Amino acid sequence: MVKIDKAVVLAAGRGTRMRELTADLPKPMIEVRGKPVLRHIVEGLRDAGIRAILLIVGYRADTVRNFCGDGSRYNIAIQYATQTVQDGTGRVLNLARDFVKDTPFILSYGDILVDPANYRRIVDLPDEIEAIITVTRGEDVSKGGAVFLNDRMELIDLREKAQPGEVETSWYNAGLYAFRPSIFEFTAKLRPSPRGEYELTDAIRALAHSEKKVRALELTGEWADVRDPEILARLNR
Repeated sequence: MVKIDKAVVLAAGRGTRMRELTADLPKPMIEVRGKPVLRHIVEGLRDAGIRAILLIVGYRADTVRNFCGDGSRYNIAIQYATQTVQDGTGRVLNLARDFVKDTPFILSYGDILVDPANYRRIVDLPDEIEAIITVTRGEDVSKGGAVFLNDRMELIDLREKAQPGEVETSWYNAGLYAFRPSIFEFTAKLRPSPRGEYELTDAIRALAHSEKKVRALELTGEWADVRDPEILARLNR
């Protein structure tokens, strides 16, 4: 078992579905229950034992840097890398190679709210597992990643934004992962998807098909992808 103490957070996106709410703010800086989504994530990771975070910034990067600084106000070390081209979640991960070096790490999307207890469940990586993908039920799998598992909760397949009715699974990719550095072997080989983006989910599928074990962890408690004004309004109600 390895105890993970580094995390990478993808905080570069604008979030066009948020419309005017992200005209001056990057999506991870939108407030839910009195503080930015990004702060919920940083504090949850810190409380789970993460000691250093790499924030990958892009759109309105100065807003994130000014808010988080070097992390000292949150009692955690924060570094930054800049995504200059918005071409998907797969290629951007390569910006983290120098930060994680040869150690396992947590990856979180910057617009995901989870019950903080889940961070503590994912920082322990069993020796026989190459990666952990978190999943949740009850979401429309056409809005994100449809996850296919065997009866041992091991990943069989992963499809991004499948058409409604095209897939039969109730598991939805929850956007929080644990990886060993082997994931970089697979992100390096990515080709653009039909959407024209380099998809992290394609790299994870290739990792699972390489006879490495990728296990799914079902999240407990509240989970939300803060993707549009309607979800934001419900969270802040």
